[in-house]
Amino acid sequence: MWHNTRLLNLIASTLYALVAVMAFAAGLLWLAHRPVFAITHVELAPMEGGSLRHVNAPSVRANALGKLSGSFFTLDLNEARQIFESVPWVRRASVRREWPNGLAVEVEEHEALGTWGNADSSRLINTYGEVFVANPAEAEEDAQLLALDGPPDSEGDVVDKLETMREWFKPLKVEPLAVTLSSRYAWRTKLSNGMVVELGREQNDEERDAMAQRVKRFVVAWPQVTEQWGKQIEYADLRYPNGFAIRAANVRFLTDAQAAAAAKAKTAGASTNTSTSTSTNTNPNNNPTRLKSKNAEKNR
Repeated sequence: MWHNTRLLNLIASTLYALVAVMAFAAGLLWLAHRPVFAITHVELAPMEGGSLRHVNAPSVRANALGKLSGSFFTLDLNEARQIFESVPWVRRASVRREWPNGLAVEVEEHEALGTWGNADSSRLINTYGEVFVANPAEAEEDAQLLALDGPPDSEGDVVDKLETMREWFKPLKVEPLAVTLSSRYAWRTKLSNGMVVELGREQNDEERDAMAQRVKRFVVAWPQVTEQWGKQIEYADLRYPNGFAIRAANVRFLTDAQAAAAAKAKTAGASTNTSTSTSTNTNPNNNPTRLKSKNAEKNR
């Protein structure tokens, strides 16, 4: 082999090429880590068709810029996207490089629908049924927050039911201000007229249809209810199969013992003020935020 000049020249040329490639790579690596290519600039813009109310360049720099690792050449864009999506109020982010030391970031903000769970926990829910953490006071600048709550992983169901309830009670010219799903999967809502409505359980299609029929019966009977008891109905229980119970403002229920005592006092000529109870049984022959569907969400 050592007497083969052609082979020795080929080996030498190969070694020279490898050294040159290594030197070139080392030079690029050295250049890539120069301060001139460190990410120092972020250009922020809303995603197409959106607007930014709670996210701005100073907040992005304060919350994300210091967490980025790498330069213009070495930055992992997917990792950078996740960092920007961790900024308060950011739902989605798209990131691309901008020569020589910047990033162009497009952002979609959360559209707050209401609070989720404890109102003091700073947990909000958006119009997609996703929970995020932000300052509720900032959200209230856009619209009145609804009060939504339910078991873990029920966020989407609660948001869907909110939209259904809006349609149910639209003939009464009221809207749900609070929707709660209990651990037993029973629904309750508070309407904009102050009335609390118990709707019952719903775990299958049969129970879902039965609930819708009970609400329809209540809505149809509403004019008769208000004509007899006034519009200050503070509570309605729609869980009965063939009717419903109501409680009007300033009216309380009497127990059997209380009713007997009142009758005895009246018979004896005593002067007493009593309240009455009422139930109705029938058997008939925002500033809102528009809900969005996850199917409408664009793929990143």
